[in-house]
Amino acid sequence: MKNIIFIAAIAILISFASCNSNKTETKGDETEHHDEHENTNTAMLTAEQMKSIKIELGGIEKKQLTASLKANGILKVPNQNRANATASLGGVIKTILVQTGNSVIKGQTIATITNNSFITMQEEFLSISSKAELAQLEFVRQKELQQGNAGALKNLQSADAELKTLKARKASLQKQLDLIGINTASLTSENIKSIANITSPISGTISNVMVNIGSNVDANNPIAEIVDNSQLHLDLYVYEKDLQKLKVGQTIHFTLTNNPGKEYDADVYAISNTFEQSTKAISVHAMVKGNKQGLIDGMNITALVSLENATVDAVPTNAIVNHEGQDYIFIVTEAHSEEEHHNEPDTIEHKHDDSGHQHNEKIEPDHKVLGTTFEKIPVRKGTSDVGYSEITLLKEIPANSKVVVNGAFFILAKMNNKGESHEH
Repeated sequence: MKNIIFIAAIAILISFASCNSNKTETKGDETEHHDEHENTNTAMLTAEQMKSIKIELGGIEKKQLTASLKANGILKVPNQNRANATASLGGVIKTILVQTGNSVIKGQTIATITNNSFITMQEEFLSISSKAELAQLEFVRQKELQQGNAGALKNLQSADAELKTLKARKASLQKQLDLIGINTASLTSENIKSIANITSPISGTISNVMVNIGSNVDANNPIAEIVDNSQLHLDLYVYEKDLQKLKVGQTIHFTLTNNPGKEYDADVYAISNTFEQSTKAISVHAMVKGNKQGLIDGMNITALVSLENATVDAVPTNAIVNHEGQDYIFIVTEAHSEEEHHNEPDTIEHKHDDSGHQHNEKIEPDHKVLGTTFEKIPVRKGTSDVGYSEITLLKEIPANSKVVVNGAFFILAKMNNKGESHEH
C-alpha cells in the first residue's frame, strides 16, 4: 500500500514539473516574440549614453513668437545713388587714379584726360577776357561823350553791342572750362593746361572702370561707375495672396541666398501697386539698416517679413527632428533608476528536502536594463523665432511631458538603426 502511494506521489511531481517546464518555454517564446516586435517609435538610452550625447530635457512652453512670411528678393541701389564719371569733352585718357572697390568722395579726381582743344579754349577765354575789358572801357567812354553831346548815339549803341557779345562769349567759355575742371579765376597765359581732370559726381565706391590709359573717349562717355551703398535697399517679391499681410514699417530679416550665415535687417518703406512684368508678384521696398558691409547691388536674398506676435505652443528649434518628410519631437515615456532596481523585493522560493521538511531559498531578481525610454511624437512645425519653433501636436501626449530639447538627432539615429536591425 505504501508503495502505491509513493508511486502516485512521484507521478504527480513529474506532472507538475512538466507543466512548469512548458510554462517556462512559453514565457520564453513570448519574450522572444515581444522582442521581435518591439515598438519602433521608442528608444531606450542608459544614463551613461544620455550623458555622453548631452541629452537635455525640457517641456512644451508658451512663447510669443513673431509670425513671418518668407519671400525672395534682390538688393538694389536707387538710381539717384549711382553715377557715371564722364568727360565733358572728348580726348585721350592720360591717367587712371582709382580701381574697382576704391572709395571716393564727391569731387575727387579719378582720371585725367588730354586734348588740344583744351588749350584752344583757354587761349580763347584769355583773349575774350582782354577784349571784353577794352570793350567795357570803350562803352564807358562813348556813354560819357553821349551825355556831353559830344558823341554820336550810333557809336554808343555799337560799343554796347560789342561789349554784350564779348561778355556772352566769355561766360560760355568759362562754363565749358569749369566743366572740365579748369579754374578760370586763376587762369593766366603762364598756367594754361593741356590736361583736364575727371571727377566723381557722388561719394561712394568704384564698381567698374570702363577705360584704359590711352583710350580715346568721346564727350560724355562713361569713364567709371560709382555706387553709393549707404542707401542700399531691397526689392522683395510678394504674391497677391500675401499682399494684405504687409504694411509700411514692418521689419524684414534677411540673409544672402548664397551665403546664409549672417542675418541683416530692413524696414518696409513702400509697397508697389503694380505687378512685376515677368511674374504675378508685387515689389515691396525696404531700406537696409545697420552695417552694410558685404552687401552688394544685385545680390539675391531670402527674407522673413515679421507680421504679428502670437502666443503659441513652442519648443527649442533643436528639439525638432525631421524624418522622411515628417517633423517629430521626443518625450520621456518611462524612466528606470538604479535605486528603483535595488529596492526590488527578493523572491523567496519554498522547497522541501527528502525528509519532507520545508526550507526557504532566496532567488535574485532577473537583470533589467536600466535607462530612459523616449517616444517619437509627430508634430507640425510653424513659426520660428528667437531659437524657438511653434509646434502643433499630431498625437495626444500626457500633460507636463518631458521633451528632449537637446540631442534629439542622436535618439532618432539610434531609433532608425534599431528599425534597420529588425528588418534584417
